[in-house]
Amino acid sequence: MAAVVTEFEDGFPATKLFNQGYSYTYDDVIFLPHYIDFPTDAVQLNTKLSRSINLSVPCVASPMDTVTEASMAVSMAALGGIGIIHSNNTASEQSSLIRSAKSHRIPFASNDIRFVSPDDSIPSASVFDTSPCVFVTQNGSSSGGKLLGVVDKVNWEKLADKEARVSSYMEKNTVTLPNTYKFEDVAGYLAAKELEFVPLVSGDGSVVDVVSKADVDRIRGFPKGGLPSVGEDGEFLVGASIGTRETDKERLEHLVKAGANVIVIDSSQGNSIYQIEMIKYAKKMFPDVDLIGGNVVTMYQAQNLIQAGVDGLRVGMGSGSICTTQEVCAVGRGQATAVYKVSSVAAQSGIPIIADGGISNSGHIVKALTLGASTVMMGSFLAGSTEAPGAYQYQGGQRVKKYRGMGSLEAMTKGSDARYLGDTAKMKIAQGVVGAVADKGSVLKFIPYTMHAVKQGFQDLGASSLQSAHEMLRSGILRLEVRLNLFRFHIIRFPHNYLHLGSVGRSGNLGDGVRI
Repeated sequence: MAAVVTEFEDGFPATKLFNQGYSYTYDDVIFLPHYIDFPTDAVQLNTKLSRSINLSVPCVASPMDTVTEASMAVSMAALGGIGIIHSNNTASEQSSLIRSAKSHRIPFASNDIRFVSPDDSIPSASVFDTSPCVFVTQNGSSSGGKLLGVVDKVNWEKLADKEARVSSYMEKNTVTLPNTYKFEDVAGYLAAKELEFVPLVSGDGSVVDVVSKADVDRIRGFPKGGLPSVGEDGEFLVGASIGTRETDKERLEHLVKAGANVIVIDSSQGNSIYQIEMIKYAKKMFPDVDLIGGNVVTMYQAQNLIQAGVDGLRVGMGSGSICTTQEVCAVGRGQATAVYKVSSVAAQSGIPIIADGGISNSGHIVKALTLGASTVMMGSFLAGSTEAPGAYQYQGGQRVKKYRGMGSLEAMTKGSDARYLGDTAKMKIAQGVVGAVADKGSVLKFIPYTMHAVKQGFQDLGASSLQSAHEMLRSGILRLEVRLNLFRFHIIRFPHNYLHLGSVGRSGNLGDGVRI
């Protein structure tokens, strides 16, 4: 690294910029370029999620019910990141999603395949919109259901009685492959037999996944080189979230038994007696499972949870594109300031932090990581992808998926009110909104592309790794400036031509979601 030319210093060191009484968002600050003496491909993004979990890509899928279930967790792990499966469901449902994700060896997991039970009927051709056939399992689900047959669209169209049960006309001799087959073996079989799909089944005949020709093309198309996130058991790393209620102790036990590699305590304000007691309980009962606490935005909050025994911290409050905590409750912090401040104290204890919220482009990722985060947690950035839960819809001629804040009234009715310590309140106060995000395709395509852009950002900074970026920031080599007038107003055009008027600066809280 080239020596710093002190007589030509520009900008301000982080210690000065973030100690002037202002709360900055990512868009409020900009890094000044430094000296480049290495190519983009030399940048290393390997990092730590928690004390003992390493990742080759600093990306974490948020535990939101419109972002992370089994399919997202599989694909994120295949890329070298990790997905945290949400807890807006029953403990058994969440555990089933964990087992499903960990049963995969390669990132197929298509959300476009439809499953029905033998007693179901297929009254509408719309069932075949995303796939030419429908698979019949005992429980009508792709999760753990024994395969009984398949319904082909061509055969269905010939039916006189469209209300007939599928058991009366399904093809029972379905071609399958063991789920232990490697990717190239499955791809070669599809090509040799000229098949559109082939189910992968376990030893007892349960469907583990369905592989399509489109899946093969998709996987072959994304860049290679990254190391997948795999645990000592040879299975993908998968995380899961819990709350802080007494019932979450039982949920925790279910999740650990299901194979969760890391547990995230999901709370909008983590510095509470409820979370501290849960941290102590979890570390006592399951000391070998890493525990991530939060959310926090101040050094005082962080220190409390570190002393309680967390292995990682989640940083952010009201910074997400569909989160309105800062407006509703007048509490929170600009995300750039929050990440810098919390990482300052967390680094002293060797605790990695996750920058949670406010990520809408690769530049935000560069800023979060350079300011001290070890990973970034993404919600809206991943929503709308092939792997995100939910079906695609059309709005104004554009293909979209629903995306909602866990503080929205809609999500609270499903159970997320406990996250805001409001599940016992007589009146629910929304701290989030419901929206929609445009179809982004597969994360297996756009995450590698995004990471290459992040590497270019690190190259411009003169940092060849996350660790070197942190050292350069703390030593004062990296310099920053305030980018925007703190009180300037902007009209921001979101996707789908929705308009939102918002202030950028201290209360700047803008993302790429669509507020409806």
